[in-house]
Amino acid sequence: MQPENLISLKDDMIAFVAGHGMRRMSGYVSEEVPTVLFEEENPDGWKDFVELAKAAGAPFVTMSEVVLEKDDIAALIERIRDQVYPDDDAPEIDDAERLVRHVGKIGYLQLGFAHQGVMFLFEVATDWYDSFQDLLDTVTDLGGIVVEDRDTDE
Repeated sequence: MQPENLISLKDDMIAFVAGHGMRRMSGYVSEEVPTVLFEEENPDGWKDFVELAKAAGAPFVTMSEVVLEKDDIAALIERIRDQVYPDDDAPEIDDAERLVRHVGKIGYLQLGFAHQGVMFLFEVATDWYDSFQDLLDTVTDLGGIVVEDRDTDE
C-alpha cells in the first residue's frame, strides 16, 4: 500500500542513490524513448533498481516527480465540465474535486538509467495520482471524438 504522499520515499531514494556513489539528474523520460519498465512487487524494489543501475555502470539516474497543483485540478474540472455539459452533476466532477485534498503532495516518482541505448525505468504512483491520470485520460479520449453531421449535403 502506497502512502498518499511520496515525499519520504523521494528522500529515501535520494539518499540511497547518493550512498551508492551515483548522481541524480532531474529529468522525465517520456514514452517516445525506447524503455523497459522495471516490475517489482516488493515495496523496496526501487532499491534493487538502483543497484541494477550501478551494476550496469550507469554514472547517474534520472529522477522525476509530479506534485499535484491546484491549477492542475482547476484545469481538469474545466475540461470535464466542457465534456459533460450540460450535466453539472457528472460523477467525474466530484471525483476531480476530491483530489483537492492532495494538492502539494507528490503523487508520482520515476527513476531511470540508460544502458545500451535503452532507458530502464522504475515508476511508482499513489492511488489518487492514478485516479487523476484516469480522469485526464477520459477527458482526453472524449475530446478526440468527432461527431459527423450526416444531414449535410456532400
